[in-house]
Amino acid sequence: MIEIRQALSTDVETIAHFNIALCRETERRELDPVTVANGVRRFVSEPNRGRYFVALVDGQVVGQSAHTFEWSDWRNGEIWWIQSVYVHPDFRSKGVFRSLFTHIKELGEADVDCIGIRLYMEQENETARESYLRLGFGEPGYVVFERLFPRKDNTRP
Repeated sequence: MIEIRQALSTDVETIAHFNIALCRETERRELDPVTVANGVRRFVSEPNRGRYFVALVDGQVVGQSAHTFEWSDWRNGEIWWIQSVYVHPDFRSKGVFRSLFTHIKELGEADVDCIGIRLYMEQENETARESYLRLGFGEPGYVVFERLFPRKDNTRP
């Protein structure tokens, strides 16, 4: 049985480890473990930024997903962005992400301000695309652009 709960401070190390593995798998690059751990710690301790959820099997964290908030003035509501989706390889194709997504979706449906859920993925990740389409997501035609700034302080806890 898969149990879903909001992440705790005791989950930070596991989530950071999963995020590093996620980046390695999807983008084939390495992240700085200290920066990732500090970022996860802040995220978990500052719920106004969003929330992490973890999936547990027999008390072991086997998957994760987070969501952040975007205010849509066009729709007068929040869009929740799903991010940092990772399922340990031993537990893939066993309903872990579906359970995480269902949990977040139900929270969003119950939240008066939440008007929908979005996510982004690497274009070449066909496995993820198929999973998201099966869960009812559509591809709205948006293209995501970004311009990142040099990090001012990587050591901030």
